[in-house]
Amino acid sequence: MIRVFIADDFRILVEDLEDMIGKQEDMCVVGTACSGRETLSKLQSLQCDIVLMDIEMEEKNTGILVTENLREIRPDLKIIFLTAHDTEQIIITAMGAGAVDYIVKGVSEEEALLHIRAAFNGKTLLDNKVRKVVLREYTRARRSEQSLLYFVNNLSALTAAERELVKLLLDGKKVAQIASIRCVEVVTVKTQIKGLLRKFKCSRTKEIVKMIRDLNLEHLF
Repeated sequence: MIRVFIADDFRILVEDLEDMIGKQEDMCVVGTACSGRETLSKLQSLQCDIVLMDIEMEEKNTGILVTENLREIRPDLKIIFLTAHDTEQIIITAMGAGAVDYIVKGVSEEEALLHIRAAFNGKTLLDNKVRKVVLREYTRARRSEQSLLYFVNNLSALTAAERELVKLLLDGKKVAQIASIRCVEVVTVKTQIKGLLRKFKCSRTKEIVKMIRDLNLEHLF
């Protein structure tokens, strides 16, 4: 049974989704929330597999911020953005936050259910527009879906501390400066850098910085 949680502040849509999912033999709705705060509170302990996450709730980017937090406390959850926003910038930022899929509101029930089942089975089933945007942005140097998914998976797996570390590296900070800014030992920073290098299969931090700049992804940090 696929356990689905719905986070959306539009009650009518939530009811429609509950009705759609409730008719399926292989899935059920285990909870709902109408704000980012409520979503985080309920998902601290609620057992579910898929989260359908609206991007704009209290703020325009609430869903993205909640997703980033959930990646820290509940890395087991598979998050699908279900939203009216389909601009290129929002798509890129949303996928970078750690979602496994992105559905624009208004798709058919059949398509929405297909995306939920695919995500549950560990597949990323991006629709045509989202796929084109993400492919163009993330694989400018390597035009293949394999490299796209590799990069997206690595980016979404970064912890909050690692994302902050990348930002400081992009700002040109050295190890000692980073340790001072973050009030940690130099050895701690070096350990985190080793983790980054493993995730991106690089030998030096300069390679990570160059890759992010070459792909024009600095805005994600």
